[in-house]
Amino acid sequence: MKHRSILTSEKTGLLAAVLVFFIGAALFISSLTETGNSFFCSLPIFGKDDNTPTTIQLQAILHYATSRTTPQQSKDEISVSFEVLKSRAPCNFLVFGLGHDSLMWASFNPHGTTLFLEEDPKWVKNVLKKAPQLRAVHVNYRTQLNQANDLLSSYKSEATCRPSEIVLRGNTQCKLALSNLPDEVYEREWDLIMIDAPRGWFAEAPGRMGAIFSAAVMARKRQGPGSTHVFLHDIDRKVEKAFAEEFLCHKYLVNAVGRLWHFVIPSAVDVTNADNKHFC
Repeated sequence: MKHRSILTSEKTGLLAAVLVFFIGAALFISSLTETGNSFFCSLPIFGKDDNTPTTIQLQAILHYATSRTTPQQSKDEISVSFEVLKSRAPCNFLVFGLGHDSLMWASFNPHGTTLFLEEDPKWVKNVLKKAPQLRAVHVNYRTQLNQANDLLSSYKSEATCRPSEIVLRGNTQCKLALSNLPDEVYEREWDLIMIDAPRGWFAEAPGRMGAIFSAAVMARKRQGPGSTHVFLHDIDRKVEKAFAEEFLCHKYLVNAVGRLWHFVIPSAVDVTNADNKHFC
């Protein structure tokens, strides 16, 4: 997420639009809020009852107004998650990866909980030094991308990986389970999960196998009302696509834009005749 920044006029205009909107709203200048054609004009920036911009939103204004580094996702890809956040914020939003888009995602969820999981401890320290309002933690991954095929073919033979048996916390036997995340990740039910990390473009990289598997488990284990929205980026890559089809399920795919797939996954308790032996 952090290693690939894209500089395009479209994205520069996109972030300029949010700057104009935030400042216009903050200063109550009605002429700026009547333009109507900005990507961010309907952004729920003030939450449900508060007309004051949050600290994280003001930080986002400053950051994107003074930086030429923009998020790696395209405008159309960002729009998919943005539309869901408009209806769900404030909500619980879990993001795999900490990058140039993190302030944007956090500002889209005012008064909600947005937590970033990042593999590089130095990068976490560097980002939080510049944006202390973000909530980000370092996590370790037990897999490597070169193990993807074996993990996909062998997980069914491990009882602790089966949908009927699976728990994530402390599950060291299931190699796909993210077993050592912060307690909050396991104890909070996540309304949205964005998977745009860890790295997955060279053999020794952690790959996103565990993130995809664990996101599917979190969605299936949900006890509260509603489904879980899962967004997976870089779906043009072989491993991401294979693991998405195995665990997130094509039948739950509701949108595909660019290199982003959007799934809406119901809790297992809400699925009639749920198959406890298979994810899909």
